[in-house]
Amino acid sequence: MGTSAATLIIAKERHIVRAFQRAGATTPASAVTPASIGVAEHLVFRRLRDRAILREAGRNTFYLDAMSWQAARAVRRRLVFIALVIVLIGSVLLWRAAG
Repeated sequence: MGTSAATLIIAKERHIVRAFQRAGATTPASAVTPASIGVAEHLVFRRLRDRAILREAGRNTFYLDAMSWQAARAVRRRLVFIALVIVLIGSVLLWRAAG
């Protein structure tokens, strides 16, 4: 997956999460249908559902599991940090080998 594709997916995830937050759909009792808040049930929606960030409350109603969303964001931040450290170490090793 290219950087631009990943960026697009992340932006769409945030858009969907914000829609559920604005609707106040953060508990099973406050669950809404995606269509009622302008969210299409396409790839990114299914991805959030499969990762238990969006949970089904019944009869095609969903709510945002804020704890799962925060955990997923924390994992993403850790992975980006690790990737940056690897790039930095690689750069230092290349610099030392060239000098």
